[in-house]
Amino acid sequence: MRVLLVGPVRVRDALRAQLLESSIDVAAEFASPDEARQSGISADALLVALESGGSTRRRDEPEVIEEALTPREIQVLELLAEGFANKTIAERLSISDQTVKFHVAAILGKLGVANRTEAVRVAVRRGLIAM
Repeated sequence: MRVLLVGPVRVRDALRAQLLESSIDVAAEFASPDEARQSGISADALLVALESGGSTRRRDEPEVIEEALTPREIQVLELLAEGFANKTIAERLSISDQTVKFHVAAILGKLGVANRTEAVRVAVRRGLIAM
């Protein structure tokens, strides 16, 4: 799967290192989603590398989704909400474990969260999935 890696250089470097042993091919890197979209480079998805910790945004401020979740990401998110592990999600959707990992990473990036639990919480709050 070809992706465009988006985010601050330091964070992109760390994420790229994590992707070395995966089937994900980083086609190009950009500082912002707009730059990636305007590049015209063909890819299957944008993978957003977020900085962790120290957010200056207050918890009660609205969050903005930079990019909508795909139908497949919604399916994965619904199965995450049911508490299934990656392997079970992969079996249910007839995809590989690695593809599930990619979808989870994309979901976390698009929702601006750090883990699966936060992703489900934010998705329910925004009405993306029902529990």
